[in-house]
Amino acid sequence: MTTAPQPRSAVRLTLLMCFAEIMSMTGFAAYPTLLPQLQREWGLTNSAAGLIGGVVFTGYMVAVPVLSSLTDRIDSRRVYLGACVLSVLGGAGFALFAEGLLTALVFQFLIGAGLAGTYMPGLKALTDQLEGPAQSRATAFYTASFGIGSSVSIAVCGKLGATLGWEAAFWFGAAGPIAAAALVNLRMPRGHVHAHAEHERPPLLNFKPVLKNPTTRAYIFGYTLHNYELFGQRSWMVAFLVFAASLQPADAPMLASAATLAAIINLIGPVMSVSGNELAIRYGRSRIIFTFMCASGLTACFLGFTAPLPWIVVFLVMCLHYGLMLGDSAALTAGAVAAAPAGQRGAMMAVYSLMGFTGAFLAPLVFGAVLDLAGGNRSVAAWGLAFASIGIFGALAPVARWLHARRG
Repeated sequence: MTTAPQPRSAVRLTLLMCFAEIMSMTGFAAYPTLLPQLQREWGLTNSAAGLIGGVVFTGYMVAVPVLSSLTDRIDSRRVYLGACVLSVLGGAGFALFAEGLLTALVFQFLIGAGLAGTYMPGLKALTDQLEGPAQSRATAFYTASFGIGSSVSIAVCGKLGATLGWEAAFWFGAAGPIAAAALVNLRMPRGHVHAHAEHERPPLLNFKPVLKNPTTRAYIFGYTLHNYELFGQRSWMVAFLVFAASLQPADAPMLASAATLAAIINLIGPVMSVSGNELAIRYGRSRIIFTFMCASGLTACFLGFTAPLPWIVVFLVMCLHYGLMLGDSAALTAGAVAAAPAGQRGAMMAVYSLMGFTGAFLAPLVFGAVLDLAGGNRSVAAWGLAFASIGIFGALAPVARWLHARRG
């Protein structure tokens, strides 16, 4: 059983892992930030560009069942350090060798596999040290830091790509995980491994106990839909802002570059994620999760059609959509962590991440395919339908809540 740390210790550990997470993600948004530039340079179709954006989640899905499950057996830090090596290889390899669709797929895959071994294993390393309200709030801040990591990656990679070339952005993506590995190795306490007698130890990929738990199943399903909408928007955000800017009058004032605006939008996420978890603690998780999910889905269904509107309107609607999307993020993850028995937490995080990032993989590809089929990335209607393709499931959240209530 975990010994409850003093408040200062809980804060210190939370800040440590949040900062390490931000550093581990420096290469995460490099490709979607530079998508317009690389799409022109390599002559990619929208579907091919979406495939490269989505394959990072294929790497995540392939690696996360093993890497997250391992944290029930070995110290989470060891998994974390090995995953940082994968992230470094992905970023450096992209900078050195990527020259088109196939090579980009390989190194994006490695970046995704690295994320699989840092994100949820990092959360387990943190939550194993905490319990009760401290654990719930640490989970909220940690998951909220994903948005900060995305913002840092977008802002810095966008600046480096514009001034030094896209290769420099991926070198930055390779440097961050080195710093994250050093922090976790030197400053994070050893993780707690649930004790099993050798003959009682379940198989490494035994997910049946997790899937039999109706509470964790509900959180897993909700997280899958959450990630489908979230990563579909994240993958195409910069490209959409570039398109919206092209429709503005020549004398219209621009707020900032598309990459800078995307980074600012991402910073809304941590505030809304933490706030959503606090609302869930006070008013009930189910109510808060379904409310945010429905509101964000409905907003997504008309977001793409705003492209011809004044620049400030497009920006504010994207801010609104992003904030609503993140309102249920920490509430979902904190609920799933609390619902999982200590000895199954790694396995639960494996299934939770696998299903969630399956949605994250599909969304950029579906978005790009809809964009191509509906008229291409110079068509307002095509952008409108592409955003609707990721928002439709959230818009149907009231139906899901009704079914959930009927099942008790």
